[in-house]
Amino acid sequence: MSADLRGKAPPAGAVTLLLQAWSRGDLRAREELMPVVYEELRRRAAGYLRRERSGHTLRPTDLVHEAYLRLCAQNAGFENREQFFGVASRLMRRILVDHARAKAAAKRGGGLRVTLSEEPSARPPHADLLELDTALEELGAHDERQARLVELRFFGGLTIEEASHVLDISPATAKREWVHAKAWLFARLTPGPSASGRS
Repeated sequence: MSADLRGKAPPAGAVTLLLQAWSRGDLRAREELMPVVYEELRRRAAGYLRRERSGHTLRPTDLVHEAYLRLCAQNAGFENREQFFGVASRLMRRILVDHARAKAAAKRGGGLRVTLSEEPSARPPHADLLELDTALEELGAHDERQARLVELRFFGGLTIEEASHVLDISPATAKREWVHAKAWLFARLTPGPSASGRS
């Protein structure tokens, strides 16, 4: 790895240049890039797993390792770091959902519970990860961009600015849609006599 990328987070431009080189088939660029993004993925995965309730058996290292292997196996023509971490967000969602399905199959009622809020004071409902995945599919059926925004932020740990870049929308629009998407999911996943009638 280049000396300026070793041991510290590289500037976004350096990551983008390596991603673009990898997309052109430069495997040396991939080898130089992967230790950098591996550490970033590990940080994001650790942040995600901290929001989960106790009892989860998947460690951040396991989650990142699986996502890392899948990312190395493909070359999606990455143009920048936000797009790369957007793809990683989707992969981590699929890995977590597959893990939750396997755990639920092995032990009835053993689904993974997660929280939907970044603010502890908000006291959000806890949702089963499989229920959240289903709710995101439903949200995507009537607003694909909002569902993708939740996936980028919740599973990938992208900031509003990073997610807005992936989705090619302004940060202001991303903030507004993030609020709307969370409100929809809270209504969809909150138990109550009127929950089934919410849309």
